[in-house]
Amino acid sequence: MIKRWMMISLLAAGLTACFFGDENSDLKEWMKQSSEGLQGKVEPLPEAKPYEPFTYSAFELADPFKTSRMDVVKKGGARSGLAPNPNRPKEPLESYDLEKLKMVGILQRGSVIEGLVKAPDNNLYRVKLGSYMGQNFGMVVGISETEIKLKEIVEDSTGDWTERSATLNLEEAGQKAEQKK
Repeated sequence: MIKRWMMISLLAAGLTACFFGDENSDLKEWMKQSSEGLQGKVEPLPEAKPYEPFTYSAFELADPFKTSRMDVVKKGGARSGLAPNPNRPKEPLESYDLEKLKMVGILQRGSVIEGLVKAPDNNLYRVKLGSYMGQNFGMVVGISETEIKLKEIVEDSTGDWTERSATLNLEEAGQKAEQKK
């Protein structure tokens, strides 16, 4: 029991020291000095602008992401009347890009000139006027000692077929030696 009374008295003494002690007096003094001259001021809210409704009128404009304009052109057919023949049998050189084909020479019998073209599969092919090569429906329209001229038929962004010229130049042995250096 004595131990109990000693614990209670010790606890009471500790609590009175906390309440009546002057440990935090310097903190209270600093707070008092720091808050002198401070006055709270709240700025007034900005004036609200009246709401002005916006009318969206772009529904009348053409949507750049729809292909409906191109579909109308395709349904009506090509305007220029120029189009590749889908029923024509494909020739072997039409399976390669024109950039991958190389003219390596010519063969001439009398007045008939044929071009020699090397494909990426390392095979040589003979081409004559009217032959097709390249993936853009390119038809050979001229063969000389230094080049093969083609007319290609390509589709533009509006769905029309247009004609453009292309050339396959002779690859000489000197050009290969320069490229390997």
